[in-house]
Amino acid sequence: MIFWSVVGYIAGSCPTGYIAAKYIKGVDIRNFGSGNIGATNAGRLLGKNWAVAIALFDMLKGGIIVLFASLFTDSVTVLALTGVAAVIGHNFPVWLNFHGGKGVATTFGVFAFYDFFNPLPVLLGGCVWYLVMKTTKYVSIASICGLFTTALLMPVFHMPWTYCIFALLLSLLSIYRHKSNLVRIKQGTEVKVK
Repeated sequence: MIFWSVVGYIAGSCPTGYIAAKYIKGVDIRNFGSGNIGATNAGRLLGKNWAVAIALFDMLKGGIIVLFASLFTDSVTVLALTGVAAVIGHNFPVWLNFHGGKGVATTFGVFAFYDFFNPLPVLLGGCVWYLVMKTTKYVSIASICGLFTTALLMPVFHMPWTYCIFALLLSLLSIYRHKSNLVRIKQGTEVKVK
């Protein structure tokens, strides 16, 4: 359990947005826009195509490590913790003094690979994310709604309760990680997507 949690953390802690900004623009993305290393802020600096690529990579680094761990263990608890560790790695990477992203894409990736053959909760959560984002133009609100939708649908689609509980905890972590965004929305200063 500890081994896979460590492996999950290391996989999740790869700072994709930071690396892309350094390679493409030669800048530290933490000094740009919101200061976040995730896909949304990276998109403001590098463009939409790079935002999509970074989001996909962040999803895969969380999901694939869960899939890889499943080749060696069928313990739902171990797989759930591996995914949680990947999200924590993204949010608090040791390479960047524990200042990482919000973890939304990585969390979606983990949810998708918790049960790769039961994709409906993630697909429906993704639809909610898209609809809320298009309606409100706030990625933060869309992210929170999408993750909670996925977590709440997991028991409906008969996923193991361990996954359901950890999915709910990761969704709550997303609210915590977006607290500054929620404050700015309340103040009317949050930047909307175009």
